[in-house]
Amino acid sequence: MTVYIIARFKIHDRAGYDRYEENFMEIFEPFGGTLLSVDEEPTVLQGEFDFTRSVLIEFPSAEQAMAWMTSPEYKEIAEYRLAASIGDVIMVKKREAN
Repeated sequence: MTVYIIARFKIHDRAGYDRYEENFMEIFEPFGGTLLSVDEEPTVLQGEFDFTRSVLIEFPSAEQAMAWMTSPEYKEIAEYRLAASIGDVIMVKKREAN
């Protein structure tokens, strides 16, 4: 079942976050994910959004998403993101047609 990862971050150390991004795609692509959106200026339709970046990722399955997030390669670069930003990350299932 297709899943989406929705993330929002407040970046407080751009140089550190850039280190995270340097190898992101190289590590991400082998796990079958699709980077659907990276937006630093989203249109707020309701409520408040005081984050500096939003990200939307699609994976064919939760297993593939978790394999990526728990891989040693991703954990290594994620240290840069964790040090350079704070954020929220969730995984949601794609709604199946009735």
